[in-house]
Amino acid sequence: MKLCQFDDLLEELANSDDAEFSDRKSIVHLERLRSRLDALCAKKLHAFELSESWVTSGAKSVKRWVSKETRGSAKEVGRQVNRSRDLPEMPLFAVAWADGSITSDHIDVARRLRRPATEEFFERDEAMLVNEARRLTFRQFERFCKYWDQHADPDGVEESALEREARRDVSLSQSWDGMYFGKMTMDPLGGTAFYDELARLERELYLEDWTKANEELGRDPLGCELTRTSNQRRHDALVRMAIRSATAPADGKPPAPLISVLVDYETFRGRICELANGTVVTPGSLLPWLESSDIERAVFTPGGRVEVGIKSRLFSGATRRAIEIRDRECQHDYCEEVPSRCQVDHKVEYSKGGLTTQENGRLLCGFHNRLRNRHIECDDAVTEPDEYIDDFGDWFNQRPPPNG
Repeated sequence: MKLCQFDDLLEELANSDDAEFSDRKSIVHLERLRSRLDALCAKKLHAFELSESWVTSGAKSVKRWVSKETRGSAKEVGRQVNRSRDLPEMPLFAVAWADGSITSDHIDVARRLRRPATEEFFERDEAMLVNEARRLTFRQFERFCKYWDQHADPDGVEESALEREARRDVSLSQSWDGMYFGKMTMDPLGGTAFYDELARLERELYLEDWTKANEELGRDPLGCELTRTSNQRRHDALVRMAIRSATAPADGKPPAPLISVLVDYETFRGRICELANGTVVTPGSLLPWLESSDIERAVFTPGGRVEVGIKSRLFSGATRRAIEIRDRECQHDYCEEVPSRCQVDHKVEYSKGGLTTQENGRLLCGFHNRLRNRHIECDDAVTEPDEYIDDFGDWFNQRPPPNG
């Protein structure tokens, strides 16, 4: 097939009626075709680079040549060139990309996994990693790969965590007209503590704005009808945090952060080390927080139930907390809202005799909970809690050694 024939097919598709090929199945098919085309371009790009036919143009690199000829971003072309160079070392990922079952984002994750310290384990486990890439959502695949990385190179990931912590930085400067400008880079634990509190206060301000607009308009306001934008509310929430800190009593006791430790019930050998928002952290990065934090033990039982242990201070709402730890995000297939912005919904409605138990509870964000309770026709797709990670350590240690 000649490229001009491919051009004709694309032209025919582009000129089709907007309603044609716009159903669910066609959209998925088109996205898979996009992935296949990306994989094909990467393969041909690598062959083009090896041919060195671009050298006579005087370009310093194939990236510069492609960027100039296509008028594309040198940064994006560089990413494509790097993918093309690594594909021969990841043959199974290359096949999956070529058949459209994974995307270039999966390739980038795999490229980060494969380095000198892990390449033997990567070669051993590539088929398994590809299968997980095909099966899981992208967010779940990223989480899975982070745990794989912790087992394949435990020392390396701890060193990387220390390097990330060393990059923490906050700068704030004042302009000539009195405005302040700044930027911040925060480590996973400190950043999560800061973000959660900022989001909580922003939510308070949003409810204040919404209530005020509702009273003035006599109806539910639109987002554009509120007195502040979301960015302005975040600014005001940050100022409120500063004022509360300055006015706190000198002998007051600050609230201790809560770190949840999730452990495999049967063997206590599986590794689950992540924050409530799903951020995977290394065990070593928790050490500085242990003296100032409350530690909560959460044990996953074989049946998927979570037994929440006693903390160093009074803990109420253990049933809700257990569901938050088990589900870790909104359970609708098309949502990944974090637990702090979710509600616990009865699978079997309370009005119909449903019990308020772990087995009958699930996390749903406000939108999907309201959608379900209004009985609006939609796909009530709800996933089961992630179980693929519970026995990861045991599974990894039972794998055959590299080259063995």
